[in-house]
Amino acid sequence: MGKERQLLGRQGEEEAAAYLVKQGYKIVQRNFRCPWGEIDIIAQEGPVLVFVEVRSRKTNNFGLPQESIKRTKQKKVRQVASFYLKKAGQSEMPVRLDVLALKFNQKNEVTQLTHLRNAF
Repeated sequence: MGKERQLLGRQGEEEAAAYLVKQGYKIVQRNFRCPWGEIDIIAQEGPVLVFVEVRSRKTNNFGLPQESIKRTKQKKVRQVASFYLKKAGQSEMPVRLDVLALKFNQKNEVTQLTHLRNAF
């Protein structure tokens, strides 16, 4: 991954976390990694544990940010979420898989933020 894309991804995750906190979510963990992959943000909204995949883009040349989450990535997110729940001893907790899609302009300012609850 190019350095500019990496920086945009990090900025997107920062903006996404700030948005979630502003909406009343509690950030539980960021960038949780396991053998199956990574989840960008794990947050809690009331009794629900929310696993959030963040996607950031500057242009729509390759589609909207949320359109870049293919079935293989969805499967990985589910596997990582399942691993996390077992490891944390919270397998009975209600969960949700969300997507936060951010569009940035050339000055790296957020121009659009789309929150897809129960995305997959």
